[in-house]
Amino acid sequence: MKKSKKQPYIDLVVFISIFGDVLFILIGILYGFWLKFSSGMIPFGIEDNLVTLKSYLGLIFIGSFFLISTFAYLGIYDSREILNIGTTNLIIIKGTAFWFIAYLGISLVLKFEPPISRIFVISSYFCCLILLLLWRFTLARIIRSKKYVEEFRQKTLLIGWNKEAQKILEIVNNDRHRTMEITAILLTSDLFKFERKFESEHKNIIIYKPKKSLQEVIKNSHIDTVVLTDLNTSTDDILNIVNDCERNLLNFKVVPSYFQILISGLKLESMSGVPMLGISELPLDRSLNRIIKRIVDIIGACVGLFISIPIFIICGILIYIESPGSIFYRQIRTGKNGVEFKIIKLRSMKINAEETGAQWAQKNDPRRLRIGAFMREWNLDETPQFWNVLKGEMSLVGPRPERPELIENFKENVPHYMARLASKPGITGWAQVNGLRGDTSLIDRVRYDLYYLENWSIWMDVQIMVLTFFKRENAY
Repeated sequence: MKKSKKQPYIDLVVFISIFGDVLFILIGILYGFWLKFSSGMIPFGIEDNLVTLKSYLGLIFIGSFFLISTFAYLGIYDSREILNIGTTNLIIIKGTAFWFIAYLGISLVLKFEPPISRIFVISSYFCCLILLLLWRFTLARIIRSKKYVEEFRQKTLLIGWNKEAQKILEIVNNDRHRTMEITAILLTSDLFKFERKFESEHKNIIIYKPKKSLQEVIKNSHIDTVVLTDLNTSTDDILNIVNDCERNLLNFKVVPSYFQILISGLKLESMSGVPMLGISELPLDRSLNRIIKRIVDIIGACVGLFISIPIFIICGILIYIESPGSIFYRQIRTGKNGVEFKIIKLRSMKINAEETGAQWAQKNDPRRLRIGAFMREWNLDETPQFWNVLKGEMSLVGPRPERPELIENFKENVPHYMARLASKPGITGWAQVNGLRGDTSLIDRVRYDLYYLENWSIWMDVQIMVLTFFKRENAY
């Protein structure tokens, strides 16, 4: 029987990460205590002579346990994310912020003896945040070094070769934090022939002909995971593959047709005792999440409109000088659940720029105004849409809305395009900050939009809003 040697190593690193987190949380809180009560650098707040380390030990251990529990709940110890320093840092920032608010709230509501010093909580928060970020950065640098990184990556066999498999290979190879390494492909048909270019670019991948049995491949390849990408495989063959994987202690996974389902909402449910797999709930299907997002939208729209007043005045004057006419441009777009609304933009093109029909902006578009190029690059033409957000037609962040006449074509020719309409459209979105706007791949744009819907969080919205000011790729 084939047994993977990776799991004990991964478990060891996860244990080390937990141990290190506990250690640096304790050091951070103790250092925060020293700064407030022993250093003499913070003379205000609770009198120092009223507090001793012994009297605070219980509060320190409760605070440490609460913070480490918060990290565990947020998934920082998921071995699949152990190589992803970006995700780890985000969890640390979110977890310590939540801990800070909760700990501070407790100090205001409950009366401890001695009382919890708010200055102590603030100093401990900053100490823990800095120490944890430095510790996790150091750990990530070590385990992502060439010497250790291979221990985390699951050597993977793809069964079948098609567009889905090609996309998987491309995504995996482009992911620096990947925990999967595709090392072999078992073809399921003699019809497919690899190009020489493919074989030269992927010399580390072993390609097995259809005549080769899975048992032979498993014997000859040091693989940990088998991924079935060919859904034309018969039920009997799938059962044989599953049994072969079970006998050899290999992970078995199935890839559905390319983005045919929203993966994070896929759940096993029972209906009258019959197990069924289907889309259950996405983050924005939950009422609380929608309420939080709407509150942020209202606050953001009000602030955005106020800040945008000078932009409207300056850009409006320049638009009118270059091309007399209305400085605003209204256009019918399709919103959530296919409901149409009028989007508002600062006019960046000449009057009657679309008299020949709807079309996307292109690089060096002759219809574009000189000031229009600058506005589009810096997303200034989108600022009036804060009004659409305030009205509830749009959100600050979401899939970008399209013209109804374009959607009529897209929904027939672009797989799963209409799934984007499950949420309100946004002024900016995950696809846009990744350079997918204008005349770019619709397939990739849909993929990024669906990723956003599956993985939504208020923190992700904040990240996208910040990136909007720095990511201007394909802003024509």
